[in-house]
Amino acid sequence: MLTTEPLPTAIALTIFGVLLVLSVLSSRASERFGLPVALIFLLIGMVAGSEGLGGIVFEDYALSYRLGTVALVLILFDGGFNTPVRSLRAVAAPASVLATLGVVGTASLLAVGAYALGFGWPEAMLLGAIVSSTDAAAVFAVLRGSGVHLQPRVGATLEIESGANDPMAVILTTALTQSLLGEGGGLGWPVLGTIVTQIVLGTAFGLAVGHGGRLLLRRARFAASGLYAVLLVGIAFLSFALPTLMLGSGFLAVYIAAIVLGNGELPYRAGLTRVHDALAWLSQVTMFLFMGLLVFPSRLVEVALVGVLLALFLSFVARPLVVLLCLLPFGYRRRELGFISWVGLRGAVPIILGTYPVLAGAPGGERIFNIVFFVVVVSAIVPGATVPWLARRLGLESDEPPAPQAVLEIESVQPLNGELLSYYVDDALAVAGASLADLPFPEGTAVTMIVRGRELVAPRGATVLTPGDHVYIFARREDRTLIQLMFGRPEES
Repeated sequence: MLTTEPLPTAIALTIFGVLLVLSVLSSRASERFGLPVALIFLLIGMVAGSEGLGGIVFEDYALSYRLGTVALVLILFDGGFNTPVRSLRAVAAPASVLATLGVVGTASLLAVGAYALGFGWPEAMLLGAIVSSTDAAAVFAVLRGSGVHLQPRVGATLEIESGANDPMAVILTTALTQSLLGEGGGLGWPVLGTIVTQIVLGTAFGLAVGHGGRLLLRRARFAASGLYAVLLVGIAFLSFALPTLMLGSGFLAVYIAAIVLGNGELPYRAGLTRVHDALAWLSQVTMFLFMGLLVFPSRLVEVALVGVLLALFLSFVARPLVVLLCLLPFGYRRRELGFISWVGLRGAVPIILGTYPVLAGAPGGERIFNIVFFVVVVSAIVPGATVPWLARRLGLESDEPPAPQAVLEIESVQPLNGELLSYYVDDALAVAGASLADLPFPEGTAVTMIVRGRELVAPRGATVLTPGDHVYIFARREDRTLIQLMFGRPEES
């Protein structure tokens, strides 16, 4: 036993550790060259694979599918956990249309393109279904990693669409794969009923688990604060697993549950947010590394032309036409429509769905997987690399202030009758240039810290607020309205 373990485990962990370190360090290059960071992880996996410099032989589609599912659960949970309800309410209707009718429309148009390139209708429709949904991991990474803050309506539409459209793509892929195998009747009323059932059950379970998890977290009493994060991870997995076992949409449920939890009062909230942000990044890196290992570059050569043509058709024809038809009734401006059309990024979700026909033994499954991979890579390079530039070009950046160099937080198990809020001092505010002693703060309110560039300023009565300051104020909830009259809307944490 000593000759076999722990050496194999140590070797596996060494390889995985090296790949993780290389992936994270390479993310700096993605910022410099404008490439989506997910693409860097994917390429490192390919280089380390059986036909690359690493020579790691890996062709386990089942393991990749399972790992990808776990990773997507954590990524979607993190995305929902950081989605404010006010953003959701503002774009719920258009994002829902994109996540349902938009997926069906994209799949149909891409099927037409694939048919024109010589595919039979069953294979063409399956290919369209697999790449029909935008990917939450790719969209979240580009929007949050590019340093560009989009205007709320546009950013929320993209994020909520990408978080909610996976169920439709999964249902279509499953139904069309079974049809290709001769096990189902293709698309029709039964599939429509399945879609409605999955959405209804996913929504119901998501709301139930979210509210139940919020209540559980608030009433739980643990000696170690880290146990709250473990409990939240367990809730995330249950929010996916329970509706899936009941034939509902687990992906939709986990996203909804996270939104409910993230907009409630939770113990150690700041710490929980950091833990799930780290888990989401670890999941994203791991997922793309394994997907890269799964690809054999020599097999991509024969599908390169078809893959590129379909990717360009998706980016320049199918996605823009679908977005125009879905969002035009909601009063979006032309530049907003153009930007949302362009940022329909594909990522790990299509690659994971691409493994399903292979696992099911569908005819031409491996060829479809390789084409899907090509479409994802081209999508990441062409639209993904231009997101920051296009947002600035179209004037869709928000006027959010720059993030402070330091952050002050309160960690508490019990909800407190008070809040620590951060405000940005804009030169248009009346408080700019005023001393703290001259401001009419309510009783029980105090400025606790001022972040001025790279300096921390201790607040005193004679301290003068200058434009560009980030001011941390502790106040009771009933005094928040008065504070906002002086300082405006608080910054997002």
